[in-house]
Amino acid sequence: MICMRKSKEEVLRDANDILSYIEKQTLTEAEQKKIIHDSVYNFTHYVNEAILKHRKSVSNDFSVVEWKGEGAVFYDTKGDEYIDCLGGYGVFLLGHRHPNVVNAVKSQIDRYALHSQELVDPLRGYLSKLVAAITPGDLQHTYLVNCGTEANEMALKLARLATGKKWFISMENGFHGKTLGSLSASGKAMFRTPYMPLVPGFQHVAFGDAEAVEKAIHHLIGTGETVAGVIVEPMQGEGGVNLAPEGYFQRLREICDKYECLLIVDEVQTGMGRTGKLFGMDHYGVVPDIMTLGKAFGGGVMPIAAMVAKDELWDKMEENPFLLGSSTFGGNPLCCAASIAAIKTILEEDIPGQAEAKGEYILDRLKKIQSEHPEVLKDVRGLGLLIGMEFTTNELGYTMAKYLFNEKILVSGTINNATVIRLEPPAVISYEQLDVVLDAIERNIALLANEMNEVTVK
Repeated sequence: MICMRKSKEEVLRDANDILSYIEKQTLTEAEQKKIIHDSVYNFTHYVNEAILKHRKSVSNDFSVVEWKGEGAVFYDTKGDEYIDCLGGYGVFLLGHRHPNVVNAVKSQIDRYALHSQELVDPLRGYLSKLVAAITPGDLQHTYLVNCGTEANEMALKLARLATGKKWFISMENGFHGKTLGSLSASGKAMFRTPYMPLVPGFQHVAFGDAEAVEKAIHHLIGTGETVAGVIVEPMQGEGGVNLAPEGYFQRLREICDKYECLLIVDEVQTGMGRTGKLFGMDHYGVVPDIMTLGKAFGGGVMPIAAMVAKDELWDKMEENPFLLGSSTFGGNPLCCAASIAAIKTILEEDIPGQAEAKGEYILDRLKKIQSEHPEVLKDVRGLGLLIGMEFTTNELGYTMAKYLFNEKILVSGTINNATVIRLEPPAVISYEQLDVVLDAIERNIALLANEMNEVTVK
């Protein structure tokens, strides 16, 4: 299909129709069907049809079009309710549209929405002060951007800028985003290969093997290279919810200190309370030199991310505050208002404590299910409300996701490990909702086990 430019009248008609849907409290049955039809058509012709096919691998049909969210659930255009156990890959830690965050954004938009760029914008300073107050150790200066991969780009750039060194050690199956620098640090060939050559200066080693990190640094220095930093996640989310062995991060801290390179920790998915502590590194008592934040940092309402670093790394930025990068919308007032409200809510409602308790509740039940059906469910693991269910085959995992979606429960796989289905619900999810989810998991894993037995008998 060749798309021709439309007339002004046609564009205005379409825009008016779309805005009328947005502004309505309820949709008629005809409007519901129209939006479903339009969504499929628009994704096919104007976005990417492959996204529809990917969604179909979970939902079996295209009739579920997300339209509204509240707490731990979302609703489609027909008003059907779904329990959200994916949580926007970690975005909805506070649930959908937490009133504290929504109210802060509404109050700010009544004043002004975006900053002029040239004047001092106070919310950026206020938010940066709060970030310094809640992050581990002596992390102090914050650089605000729009998303996690941007935050990791800034971390890599700052490490080279502050140290004058070049190489990075990163982890196999690690995930730091898909812009070129972040992708260079990520550790999955499927995403890297199409864009080769990537940014030079990255060497990957096995996650959890601190001695491999030291060996890589030693060899690089021995051949005349310099190492700017080690970049690592507190636990690998997209890698399959992989936890590090005891003492790993303490050893990384020692290695980075020994070779005078920086420890960069990507807390985009784990930060703000997701793992049962305010930050993933709080489990290990280790202070990084640079930390990145994203996803839940915007309270599930606005897109915002951050890089926060120690004061001694900021000298070059003091010489030229525009040297690191330029982000037109980074740290804008609306996003800062959302993040400030998110921090307040996370502390007031003890979101880390809720994540810890509910995560233990889920894991206890899943481990029992796994012990009864090891032929289906190979392993369960996680911290807080970032939990992975590892199935014995990819097909079993995909089938499980479909079965759960048929019961109006949303889960999803991990990007770098197709056998692992993640549970990453909002911390505000109720125990009653968790019981619905866990009962469905138990019932459907038993069903999968029976289906496997029937095939074996035949």
